Amino acid sequence: MTSVAALHPEPAPIVACTISRDVQNFDLLIEDMEAELGESWGDLSFDDALRFFDQPDATTLEFVAIAVDGEDEADLKVIASIVTAARDKGIKVILIADQISPSALHQLLRLGAEDFVPYPLPEGSLHDAIARLRRPEPAAAAANEPTQELATPAFKPKGDRDGVVLPVHGLAGGVGSTSFAVNLAWELATVTKTDAPRVCLLDFDFQFGSVSTFLDLPRREQVFEILSDTSAVDSEAFVAAMLTFNDKLHVFTAPNDMLPLDFVNAEDIGRLLSMARANFDFVIVDMPKTIVQWTETVLNQAHVYFALLELDMRCAQNALRLVRALKAEDLPHEKLRFGLNRSPKFTDLSGKARAKRMAESLSIALELMLPDGGGQVTQANDHGLPLAETAAKNPLRKEIQKLAKSLHELNRAVEAGRT
Repeated sequence: MTSVAALHPEPAPIVACTISRDVQNFDLLIEDMEAELGESWGDLSFDDALRFFDQPDATTLEFVAIAVDGEDEADLKVIASIVTAARDKGIKVILIADQISPSALHQLLRLGAEDFVPYPLPEGSLHDAIARLRRPEPAAAAANEPTQELATPAFKPKGDRDGVVLPVHGLAGGVGSTSFAVNLAWELATVTKTDAPRVCLLDFDFQFGSVSTFLDLPRREQVFEILSDTSAVDSEAFVAAMLTFNDKLHVFTAPNDMLPLDFVNAEDIGRLLSMARANFDFVIVDMPKTIVQWTETVLNQAHVYFALLELDMRCAQNALRLVRALKAEDLPHEKLRFGLNRSPKFTDLSGKARAKRMAESLSIALELMLPDGGGQVTQANDHGLPLAETAAKNPLRKEIQKLAKSLHELNRAVEAGRT
């Protein structure tokens, strides 16, 4: 005889919940939760969430997805209390954020949210976030399998330096600004065989930064923690978040996940640059292509601001717009040093004439003429090595090497003058 229990099987335990003002405002989230978890998830309002955490059914929860939009910022205290309560219960939190301010996002992440995903949800983003949450903790992973030892800075920050800040800004996509920044940093770090300057390379392109790729370095979770709360970071923590390339170049990579460029503000960037200047002789900053609020902070701290362009109309227009914007805001546009990448060869008289006309029409000086490094540049980047390590005789490498030597000599002369 068939039992009643067999006819009414126990429902699957709830392993996740969405928490929102109205989940119907996040229809893509509903679809992705059903695709990932089937019927093993539930939905809660902000008012019900705290009460549910105290019920026995909450013990099976792996995570909650808290979905918030701009209207919810008025209830930020309630949402913060939900994040805190979930953290205290050992329940992980994914933030689904739709047009909320960076300060609100920052506050919720600081309270203990493990991850956030922008809304509308990019394809596969919720799946990736859940996979990250279910990844074994570092201690557990270390017990199960060997991990590669990362090369971290060996020196102790003493704040005894006054570094030269050299940002690099590409005026259009694909002009080679990151390649230039990486190779300039490496040439400065190896400019002399003995008593070489201490150099760090900061990747401030928080969305598409590729410094770590060009140097074959992993992206560290500590970077996100530093950016989340710079006010609580000292020089030791900042330097400890860096990795070293071949024990000579110190690198602060872009974070693991894409972050809004306004995730940090001008004060945050100012603190990071001040700590970098206090502990390194040269600070190379790979900037995003976009002008953001804190670009002014970097420009003000910069000794020279490299702006890279190519011999085409888009770069000419962007250079003109950049100079016009800086002059309109009364910012130090005279710090700009324009570099023409893939510049005409010595025998290309027509190309040289075009470059001269472009400079004259824009009322700028092309102070850096960087030759085309060809396919060797792409190969070096793909192998995660500077040009000096893969193609030492490359014409672009030689030009960057000459620039590094002149910068080093100028810095030594300035230091000698101070003493």
